[in-house]
Amino acid sequence: MNYLAHTFLSYTDEQIVGNIIGDFIKNKNKENLPEGIQQGITLHRAIDAFTDVHPKVSEAKKVFQPIVRLYSGAFVDVTFDYFLANDTSIKSDKEWRDFSCHVYEVLDKYEEILPETFRKILPRMQKDNWLYNYRFDWGMEYSLTNVMNKAKYLNNTVPVYGFFQYNKDVLRKCYEEFFPELKDFCDKFNENL
Repeated sequence: MNYLAHTFLSYTDEQIVGNIIGDFIKNKNKENLPEGIQQGITLHRAIDAFTDVHPKVSEAKKVFQPIVRLYSGAFVDVTFDYFLANDTSIKSDKEWRDFSCHVYEVLDKYEEILPETFRKILPRMQKDNWLYNYRFDWGMEYSLTNVMNKAKYLNNTVPVYGFFQYNKDVLRKCYEEFFPELKDFCDKFNENL
């Protein structure tokens, strides 16, 4: 899952911070952070572990594997944020907009403890409102292109966005069968923290 899902699946503001920076923190640096942020990092890693072995995620990866091979997981993560951002059974358009604003406010509040690498990303994330704009096709094209540009061994002319558009129904079905299970997993995980 990508930034929107990780923040949405958090239960407190500190968990939002930990969950969004989970990929930017090494275990040895985790101990220096407040307990709630440590819980968010732990939750982030549990979400990733659950996602990596889920059959519906494996099915979704097959859409992208012919053109991006081992990078397919990263493209599925972004794709699932698109479907989450458009999931009105969870939040309305206005609620997703408000949620995105809340996340940015929380991140600003904790800016001094954010890892430097994430702190460099945050102004662009806020300016372009990544969390909210996942819902739009143009936002998806931007996000998928961004992932492609970061991938060390991918030719940036690969038509990932076209594959996304062509396979949108298959990917949506995978998301719809996967995400409720992930939400239940996170609810139970949080109860045990």
